[in-house]
Amino acid sequence: MASDGKRPVEIRALAGARALPPLLLVLYHYHEGHGYQHFRLFDVFIAKGYLWVEFFFALSGFVLFHVYGGRFREFWRGGAYVDFLKARLARLYPLHIATLFIMLAMIIVLNALASAGGYISIYNAPGYHPYATFWSFIGNLFLVQAWHLFPSLSWNGVSWFVSVEFFLFLIFPLYLWIGAGRAWRGFFLIAVGWSVLFGLAATSHHGLDITYDFGVVRGAADFAVGVGLAILYREGVARGAGGWSAGVWSAIQVVVVTALLYAIYNTGWSHKPADFWVVPPLTALILAVAFDRGIFAWILQRKPLLILGEWSFAIYMGQTTWLQFLRFAEQRIYPNPAPQWTHFVHIVEPAVLVVVCTLWGWLLFKLVEHPANTALRRYFARAKTAA
Repeated sequence: MASDGKRPVEIRALAGARALPPLLLVLYHYHEGHGYQHFRLFDVFIAKGYLWVEFFFALSGFVLFHVYGGRFREFWRGGAYVDFLKARLARLYPLHIATLFIMLAMIIVLNALASAGGYISIYNAPGYHPYATFWSFIGNLFLVQAWHLFPSLSWNGVSWFVSVEFFLFLIFPLYLWIGAGRAWRGFFLIAVGWSVLFGLAATSHHGLDITYDFGVVRGAADFAVGVGLAILYREGVARGAGGWSAGVWSAIQVVVVTALLYAIYNTGWSHKPADFWVVPPLTALILAVAFDRGIFAWILQRKPLLILGEWSFAIYMGQTTWLQFLRFAEQRIYPNPAPQWTHFVHIVEPAVLVVVCTLWGWLLFKLVEHPANTALRRYFARAKTAA
């Protein structure tokens, strides 16, 4: 993996690896609320879908260390740390704010329609609905909603991930300090990260599905694993692993994917302590494809997956809009369902939801995420030059 002397080149397989996990999370969130399909191969895989959050946090740690790992000392002098925070927030914050206000508008409009129509709004009906209070809105504005401040997920519930990412950005220099050494530190970080996740899974009573309360602990452990893998990747590059044949890397990837599928299908139903055993092969997959060689790395570099990978954050953040609208449609738009209609919809709904969330993610990327990120980066660059 060549470098231009300043910034390492993009690892294309990891860009493509972001493509499918958000769609799996869409299916997971749908089926958790609507029940599963009674088809084991599908149900078990989707029920464990929440663990792809582990993949994302670890991938974030890997990529950030890959990019900034050689700039450890810069973070302790000058404005490198502030520049880093600005760059990361320019990437995440605009879309977070957009989806937060979309959620606010949905609550206002659907509550008004319910009041005018004389029925109970989905946001006041029994069962799950977002914790939408004034102070939780303020918490979302300051990205602290997943810092154990509120009793449940709030507003755009999936944005707890962004809140944890923000926390990880703040402590990122600590990871750089730990990683600025020999390869054993990579093994150390992976061991610590996996140990913390094992402890969380064993004590939480719902596996690793830990969000608004101890999500920062979960994220910090996953992030540590990702940084550790990046250190091993750096060591592998130095020792020539990038020159291993595609056949060797294909064999490694097949072993890792086989271990991942075995863990998914042989650890019982989800939200149990045994969910932890999905995490080691799931995170190891990052290192297995990072050298951009091998059959799975080749697949992940195909253009459709690279495009989906580019939209992945917007797909993830935008899903709540349609999951909430679906609840409204089921309450007020759908006809009174006969059993056959209900069964048919339960099959069609998730498929349509995946398509709609993908298109919505594309729109959010094109209209919000990409232009806002570009504009903010230009603004910060001009402000730095003027200073």
